[in-house]
Amino acid sequence: MQKFDVLIVGAGMVGLTLALALRAKSQLKIAMVDTAPVTELDDNIDVRVSAINVASRNIFANLGVWSAIEASRLQDYQHMHVWDKSGVGKLDFSAQDSSTFPPEDNLGWIIENKVIRHALWQKAQQDDGIHFFTDNKLASISHGDSEVFATFAQEADNAPSQPIIAKLVVGADGANSWVRKQMDMAMIFKDYDHHAIVATVECPQGHQNTAWQVFLDSGPLAFLPLQSAKSEGKLCSIVYSTAPDDAQRLTELDAVDFAKELTAASDGKLGDIKLVSERFTYPLTMRLAQDFVKERVVLIGDAAHTIHPLAGQGVNLGLLDAAGLAQTLTDKQTTDEGYYHEGAAEFVNSADLKAFSRWRKSEATEMIAAMAGIKQAFEPHVAPIKLLRGLGMQLINNFAPAKKLLIAQALGTKADLPALAYRKDRL
Repeated sequence: MQKFDVLIVGAGMVGLTLALALRAKSQLKIAMVDTAPVTELDDNIDVRVSAINVASRNIFANLGVWSAIEASRLQDYQHMHVWDKSGVGKLDFSAQDSSTFPPEDNLGWIIENKVIRHALWQKAQQDDGIHFFTDNKLASISHGDSEVFATFAQEADNAPSQPIIAKLVVGADGANSWVRKQMDMAMIFKDYDHHAIVATVECPQGHQNTAWQVFLDSGPLAFLPLQSAKSEGKLCSIVYSTAPDDAQRLTELDAVDFAKELTAASDGKLGDIKLVSERFTYPLTMRLAQDFVKERVVLIGDAAHTIHPLAGQGVNLGLLDAAGLAQTLTDKQTTDEGYYHEGAAEFVNSADLKAFSRWRKSEATEMIAAMAGIKQAFEPHVAPIKLLRGLGMQLINNFAPAKKLLIAQALGTKADLPALAYRKDRL
């Protein structure tokens, strides 16, 4: 038997963040299970990127990984330009318009997922309290009154690993969570009736350190600025959400015709666009666990919730889950407590976990509702509705208090954040 305080299933961005956050405030002994290899960094831009807000930047900085991310590859942006293709409405945001004091330098950062995971992984590998299991998948989870028992699958060419006993299991294993299914944790599903197309494109006019988003009758199209030494500020990652049949049509176009559609959809604001990567398509589904906690198992990140990508907040929501759970588990710990041994202090408190579940589910529900409202507001409507929508956008664009609220949402700077999500000099 191998004994640990916490077993984290899934060593992606959210799972690794949790492991580092736990170790930063305690001596809890962590096991991490994930067979997905870490991608080595090279000059090739990954199409899978995340929009990281200020709160998430603060988490990474407080965990000591932000400098490694900065040294690798990231693109900051100071502006957002949003417009309605079929109406008159537009919104322009700037970091300098934020209500923080002093104002933030950036609205956010577009970073390749592999860059973030690589930095987190390297940091976690240096901690002898974090133990990785990367050669074998788990086969089962069972729980008792005071611990959880996890067994590994037996591979044909690999001897099975010894079972793991832990005080707590955390499912950070994505939208199709194995942990969630093993524990039969109920989910609410809703098909967004959209598929997302992601790709990397080159824009002759340059991204201008701006995140661009146009709302089409078919769905939102975002151009997210990317950094590349060779592109001179001209690369963008696109996220194009549209109906499944339209997504299929677009992905079947040749590269030139696809780029022409992007240029037309974006009103030529970024120039004659050129496709420079493969296109990937995936269905968009809202998922929300009815409860994030069951017995001694907790869900975080996409295992607990998935939302529409139109505001780019999915990964930020998951990182706040990780920081919030670490805070819940370590608030009553000292650096001398927590190793799994006979008589060790019990750090898993069911009342605290239930409070965590209510806290994070409330945040996820609020974000899901906001995304649904925005999506519905931009569904094709008759002319009078489009006019009212445009006038509403223009009103917000010219009304400073309303704009500041939207900027604060984009930055992730709001009340009731985990302590790790604040800058150290403001704690």
